[in-house]
Amino acid sequence: MNNNEKDISSQGDDLKKIIEDQQTTIETKTEQQKHLEEKLRQAEAEINTLSHYKSDYEAVTNSISWKTIRAVGTPLYMVVQGVRKCFTILKAINPTNFKFLMNAFKKGGFGQVKREMNAYKLRLAGMDAPVALPSLFDTKEFSDINKYEIISVPTWNDPDVSIIVPVYNQFAYTYNCIKSIVWNTGDVKYEIIIADDVSTDFTVDIEKVLPGVKVVRNKENLRFLRNCNNAAKQAKGKYILFLNNDTQVLDNWLKPMVDAMENDPSIGMTGSKLIYPDGKLQEAGGILWSDGSAWNFGNGQNPHAPQFNYVKEADYISGAAIMIRHSLWSEIGGFDERYAPAYYEDTDLAFEVRRHGYKVIYIPKSEVVHFEGKSNGTDTSVGLKAYQVENAKKFYEKWKDELETNHFENAQNVFMARDRSKGKKHILVIDHYIPRFDKDAGGRCTYMYLLQFVKMGMQVTFVGDNFAEEEPYKSDLQSHGIEVLYGSYMQSHFETWLAENGDYFDYIYTQRPHITIKYLDLIRKYCKGKVIYFAHDLHHLREYREYEITKDAKLLKSSKKWKEIEFKIIENVDVVHVVGSYEQKYLQEIFPKRAIRNIPLYIYEDERDDIPKDFDKRKDILFVGGFGHPPNVDAVEWFNEEIYPGILAKYPDMVWHIVGGNPPEKIKKMQSANIILEGFVSDERLEEMYKECRLAVVPLRYGAGVKGKIVEAAYYQIPMITTPIGAEGMSTEENTMIVEETAEGLANAVCSLYKDTEKLKEMSDNGKEFIRKYFSVKSAQDILLKDITL
Repeated sequence: MNNNEKDISSQGDDLKKIIEDQQTTIETKTEQQKHLEEKLRQAEAEINTLSHYKSDYEAVTNSISWKTIRAVGTPLYMVVQGVRKCFTILKAINPTNFKFLMNAFKKGGFGQVKREMNAYKLRLAGMDAPVALPSLFDTKEFSDINKYEIISVPTWNDPDVSIIVPVYNQFAYTYNCIKSIVWNTGDVKYEIIIADDVSTDFTVDIEKVLPGVKVVRNKENLRFLRNCNNAAKQAKGKYILFLNNDTQVLDNWLKPMVDAMENDPSIGMTGSKLIYPDGKLQEAGGILWSDGSAWNFGNGQNPHAPQFNYVKEADYISGAAIMIRHSLWSEIGGFDERYAPAYYEDTDLAFEVRRHGYKVIYIPKSEVVHFEGKSNGTDTSVGLKAYQVENAKKFYEKWKDELETNHFENAQNVFMARDRSKGKKHILVIDHYIPRFDKDAGGRCTYMYLLQFVKMGMQVTFVGDNFAEEEPYKSDLQSHGIEVLYGSYMQSHFETWLAENGDYFDYIYTQRPHITIKYLDLIRKYCKGKVIYFAHDLHHLREYREYEITKDAKLLKSSKKWKEIEFKIIENVDVVHVVGSYEQKYLQEIFPKRAIRNIPLYIYEDERDDIPKDFDKRKDILFVGGFGHPPNVDAVEWFNEEIYPGILAKYPDMVWHIVGGNPPEKIKKMQSANIILEGFVSDERLEEMYKECRLAVVPLRYGAGVKGKIVEAAYYQIPMITTPIGAEGMSTEENTMIVEETAEGLANAVCSLYKDTEKLKEMSDNGKEFIRKYFSVKSAQDILLKDITL
């Protein structure tokens, strides 16, 4: 066979392999579709059942007998509940709890006792909260392996993740573990390695029902730790993931772990949220205390609670589901065999990861159900489990200096121990709701500063006044390591939470007058940190300017009310943040002794070098602004009625693109061949429009603060025509915008600039310097560090 024939043969083999991979993928997807269809049928059946229950419930509650029982039963129920609470209190009075409270009193008197009781109440609430049962495969065992459904495991030549499942018998658990991986892993490329430690059950024939798995069979029983180390030698993935066989993974469990490590090279190991089959939390990352004892943080509580659902550092992650960089695993040398046959090897590995300069990160979106105790039981006095006690001593001896230096005493400062934030500054950010960064300028501004606080090394907790779980915004913040407080329980117990945790915050960053005035007294009562108030814009100034245009007496009255509120806040906080030089100067003259800082509205890390400057190929004009903001409604109406007709007389083919969500009916009626109401658009589409249009118009007649649409336009280097209100608080020296006050002046400016491609290019180029000077990370940090010490 000559070289050409060899090449053709090799290519044919490669093509055959590709086709086989695709066929396997298709088969897998088909099976997954069947599974999803079955789940849908089950859900529909449950809905029908609930409908019947609802009818029965309504029939009962509307009956005379029910109303009679309720009249008598409600007081009786309250008595029973009171008795139950008494028994709960009596049950809590035991030597352990008494010692715990005495230690709290010695530490900080009755104030510390109250804090510990608050913490205890919050933990009890978590224990009692109802949870949803995870969707699991039945672990029923069959007497004949042929009765198990054949599940084809997809294979790739270059997997990203090598999933190692150590196994000793318990075939039914292993089978369902693999089945859950196939159904719930999604688009991540992986291989499954069964580390068979001389099993004697159906595991010996596992390839019959799980074709595609790679099996590493030991010649002798290596037991758990050495079994894992041995199987890892066969891994081909960039990441190695150890997964207990007594687990079932839930939907999209793997991608969040991979994404975290792909996006942050400082992460060495990630771990999953572990859940019991009954839906309760097993662990949201582990805590190690200075004496070497450990906590499975959140054990027995609601896995949906806020404190368990943000990405964070952890002392360790239980080895039921942990993933490490392959290169780092090799560098460390695998699990330390001093812990053979098992226990504490996972905790030790986490400490080794940090010693090698990497972080150990808990990923709450990766959810894994763990049938704890199925492998080795729970009795630490017998069997393999007995090594847990012995290895705890070995672990403490190895890491004694690290534990005593960098870890808290047992059960102390859980707030900081849970996410290894002992050496960080803590900041509590309060706003009206989770920032909708793609919908309004204020939300984008808050979002940018939240991320900036994280990048500055601070531990961030965010509270939205409505405590809503608005997605995808909540999950986005959590993925950046920000704890978001949400839910009805947290809403009704926020003061209790603040009483327990308020002292931990070095800074409290409150926003907007109506939110800040609501929380200011609570903050001063429970927090010792510096209070920084971010006004966004001065409400009383904005409403007074609107009054000057509309002469609406209600606006004048409202302006006076807001002025009282805003001035009261300024008098009772430590630092005031405003956007724009105008508002800074205005407030500084009124409050000469107060620290008034002019901070950037937006923060940009990059400079755009990809903006096309071929303005002769561009066309049309652009307005961007959400219509929940009254100044934007007025601006669009004014431009349409008094400015645009004159422009169209000269440029009849021009189109005005209006971008903004929730337009009122009067704006919708403006649409024509020359006016396109784009509505809400994605950030990607908006960027395209900035690159397609020749210039942006910002015809604001009233408002306050720096305008996000002006800053954003400069970032995308599109020339602007605006008013003095639109340009307020910003420099015009960089020549990124033309400022005119009258309708005639604005119309003439648009007409003159529209065809002047040289000037358009010059103004566009100036946008980069404008952003670098006033809206860069450095410009923001320079202001923040005047009042924040890291």
